[in-house]
Amino acid sequence: MSKARVQVVGVIALVVVFGAGVWIGLSEHQTNSAQAQSTSTLSISINSNTPPVNIDMSQFWQAWNLLNTNFVETHASSSIPSDQQKEYGAIAGLAASYGDPYTVFFPPADAQVFNQDVSGSFDGVGMEIDNNAQGQLIVVAPLKNSPAQAAGVESGDIILGIDATSTANMAADEAVKLIRGPKGTTVKLTIERAGQKNPIVISVVRDTIAIPIINAYKRPDGIFTIELYSFSADSANLFRGALRQFVLSGSDKLILDLRGNPGGYLDAAVNIASYFLPTGDTVVTEDFKGKQSNVVDQSYGYNVFAGDPNFKMAILVDQGSASASEILAGALQQQGVAKLVGTRTFGKGSVQELMDLGGGAELKITIARWLTPNGTSISDGGLRPDIAAQYTDADKAAGRDPQTDAAVQWLTTGQ
Repeated sequence: MSKARVQVVGVIALVVVFGAGVWIGLSEHQTNSAQAQSTSTLSISINSNTPPVNIDMSQFWQAWNLLNTNFVETHASSSIPSDQQKEYGAIAGLAASYGDPYTVFFPPADAQVFNQDVSGSFDGVGMEIDNNAQGQLIVVAPLKNSPAQAAGVESGDIILGIDATSTANMAADEAVKLIRGPKGTTVKLTIERAGQKNPIVISVVRDTIAIPIINAYKRPDGIFTIELYSFSADSANLFRGALRQFVLSGSDKLILDLRGNPGGYLDAAVNIASYFLPTGDTVVTEDFKGKQSNVVDQSYGYNVFAGDPNFKMAILVDQGSASASEILAGALQQQGVAKLVGTRTFGKGSVQELMDLGGGAELKITIARWLTPNGTSISDGGLRPDIAAQYTDADKAAGRDPQTDAAVQWLTTGQ
């Protein structure tokens, strides 16, 4: 088994959908990708072909032979699996036994879909989903201008059903397979939403999803806003261009809007943080809990606003801000660069690596957790805002944005 490495910081399962665990924050490690080169290295020992000496596998082979000898197909069963399918089923069960929604086995077809999701555009509904602490399917965030957003799907929605299928005890990667589909077809989502007495059904027409990245503009009040929608391979360069617009605008007050941003490439987050931090400042730490030395991702030291006493920055966050968004927001908050405004973030703070099993099959394994500069695990409930502000459906309907208003107030009055 070879080890591949990419560092896609992602959450979860992007129903564009990205595969479970990837946009899903994209907090994944994949490899041989020209798009994402992590600044850290891993030295995980893999003796893939050496059987453990302290495990008696006789029960497994007894079960294998009993099934081969005795199983009879009925109308309730599917066809008898091939030996390859049995092996894949056993590996999937082994991965599931760890009880971690981000540790997942991908047979070749699923692995192909997963890798396509990370690297390109595709047909789907354009939202990120995950399993919450109760095992329910939750919407992390619909992508901006996606079919899901247009149909009314919101961050925090609980998905109770996909078409006629209940999602009880369903893993995010399984839900992705049901929600994805050809452009122009419709999927019905049964949703439980906070504040709604009864479940609602939302029909979403699938389309080709182009992942939005950035939008930058100067407000009439002189405050400059950068809306960052994802951490793609191009995000750091695009962000540099947006910062140049900010400097040329003459403004010294900046709002970075990370609401609904589910994550992306780790290196993009580190690069963007580096525009505001001196060389060597910690952006995030990969904590391997003693299985290997921790990796500290540090600022490259662009620090373009050093020495500017008038520069002020607020970062907008919400439940849809996950993974790479949390890494960037946590670094700039805890290094004293910016105030967080909004609501608690999602809390996707684990690191996955994608391992090649050969034959097209892959195993995605949680290998570490993300720690903010002060040592807090992002998975422990996400980041808390410095200035709490809600943004309700009523606000949206009325064209109000109390979170942006709170950021503007702090930037202009300090309160």
